[in-house]
Amino acid sequence: MPVSSLMTQPPASTKPQSEPPQVEMPARKRPLASVASAGVGASSSGSQYPVIEAIKRGETPEPRRHESVMGVPAILEVKDFQLWYGQNKALHGISMPIAEGKITSIIGPSGCGKSTLLRSVNRLNDLVDGVRTAGSISLRGEDVYARGVDVISLRKRLGMVFQKPNPFPMSIFENVVYALRISGERNKAVLEQACEKALRQAALWDEVKDRLKGSAMGLSGGQQQRLCIARAIVCEPQVLLLDEPCSALDPIATLRIEELILEIGQRYTVLIVTHNMQQAARVSDYTAFMYLGRLVEYGRTADIFQLPRLRETEDYVTGRFG
Repeated sequence: MPVSSLMTQPPASTKPQSEPPQVEMPARKRPLASVASAGVGASSSGSQYPVIEAIKRGETPEPRRHESVMGVPAILEVKDFQLWYGQNKALHGISMPIAEGKITSIIGPSGCGKSTLLRSVNRLNDLVDGVRTAGSISLRGEDVYARGVDVISLRKRLGMVFQKPNPFPMSIFENVVYALRISGERNKAVLEQACEKALRQAALWDEVKDRLKGSAMGLSGGQQQRLCIARAIVCEPQVLLLDEPCSALDPIATLRIEELILEIGQRYTVLIVTHNMQQAARVSDYTAFMYLGRLVEYGRTADIFQLPRLRETEDYVTGRFG
C-alpha cells in the first residue's frame, strides 16, 4: 500500500472500552499488598501477614465476614463481645451470627480464644474469678447476660460437651437422665423413654442397652464421649456446644464422633471448637477463623478452605503457619 494511502487512513477510535465487572480474587491469586483486610494496609516491611501483624500490635482489624453469613437466620447472635480475665483481655469485639440448624466450626491456634468464646455462650466463664464481659450474646433474641437470667435454665438450652469425656461415677442410665432428675423428673417411664431416645441419637443404644445399670466408667473413651453427648441432648437443647470433642480420642473413635456430629446436626444447631482443620472441613457448614481473641475471617466452610479472602486464613488452614 502506498505511503500516502497509509497517511490518509482515519485514526483508530479512542473511545474507552467498558471494563468488565470486578470480582474479588481468592487470597492465593492476589498480590501480597492487596491481601490486607479492610482498614489495614500492608506493613512497610512488605509483610506477608498484615492482619496478623496488626493484631500483634494490639489492633483489632475489621474481620472479613463473607456475604454468605450475613443475613442468615441466626439462633445465636454475638455482638461486640469482649471478655477480660482480670486485667488480661481475652476477647476483642467479637461479632458473628450463628446460623440456626447448621454446624459452625471455630478454628485458630492455641490461645486464640476459641474455647473462651464457646464457654461464654452458656456462661461457664462466670465460674472463673475476675471475669468480666461487655457486649452481648443473644439466644433467640434474648441476651444471655441480661440481669435476671436463670443460668441453670440457660444451660439446659445450651448443651455442652468438653474435650475429654467426663462421665459421672454412676450408671449409664443415671448419667443420661441426670439433667432430668435435677429438674425434678421422677416418672420412671419418662426417664426410660428419654434415656433410650438420647442414646439412640448418640448412636450408643445398641452397644449399651443391655447394661444400662452398669458403671459408665467401664465404657471405652469413644463410648464415654458419645455418652456425654447423650447426656447433653437429653433435655433437647436449642444449641449443642462441642469443645474439641475428639482431641482425646483415637482415629477410629474420632471418625465415629464426626459421623455422629453430622447426624446430630440435622436436628440441632451445633457450635464446635476444633484444632483439626480436616475435621472442620468435613463436618461444618460455616467456619470462623480466630487469632489472639479476634475474629479474622468468617464464611461458608467451602469458601474458607478453598476461596479465603485473606492470605492469613489460607496459610493457616493449609498448615503454613499457626
